[in-house]
Formats: sequence, C-alpha cells, structure tokens
Amino acid sequence: MKKIILMAIMALCAITASFAQTTTEKKQAEIKFEKTVHNFGTFSESSPKVSCVFEFTNVGTLPLVINQAIASCGCTVPEYPKAPIKPGEKGQIKVTYNGAGKFPGHFKKSITVRTNGAVEMTRLYVEGNMEEAKK
Repeated sequence: MKKIILMAIMALCAITASFAQTTTEKKQAEIKFEKTVHNFGTFSESSPKVSCVFEFTNVGTLPLVINQAIASCGCTVPEYPKAPIKPGEKGQIKVTYNGAGKFPGHFKKSITVRTNGAVEMTRLYVEGNMEEAKK
C-alpha cells in the first residue's frame, strides 16, 4: 500500500514539473528574421558605403529585447531598436558596411544579435564585392 501511495505521489510530482516547464517555455519572446543574409552585389571603391535592412518579427508571447548587435569588424556597423518589441510587432536592424581604406575584392561580415528570446543568439551576414575605382 505504501508503495502505491509513494508511486502516485512521484507520478503527480513528475506531471506537475513537466507542466510547469512546458508552460514556462511557451511564454517567451522569439525573434524571426525575414532573411539572415544580404548580398550587396558589386559596388565601386569610389562609393564604399552601402547599407541594408534586416526585418524581423517578435513571434513570441513576451516583449523582445535586443541586448546587443555586434559586428565581426569595425567596418560594419549595426543599428538596432533599444526599446522592447511587443509580441506580433516588427522591427529592423540596419547594417552599414564602409569599405573606405579596405582592399577591393569580396567580403563577408557577420553580425551577432543577442536577445532575451527562446533562441538567444542569431547571426546575420552581409557580403559583396567592392571593385577597384576606375582611374
């Protein structure tokens, strides 16, 4: 009899813990990008500054906070919203690449985005080909 009661209590605890964990997991922010790679194509060294926008949506149930967006190189600068993004709302991260003083040719840079979301880290990429200026 004691074994049956003990087993019932253990089963009840396991079910309660499982339900609590499932409930907690569902209530989170979640960032979803429309695209994670942008190709600038070919541009001239005489106009070395190019920009693009990465659009995202908070598909979670809590407000999304972007804690930081860090580029792999000082020539790439991300701008991101500092205010929380409400569930269902959209936001943008603007990325500017400045090839001034850099060697012409192909480049690929990454931007690491850290959030309070279910997936805490996302990498965005910009790439392109800067051609030497005509003399």
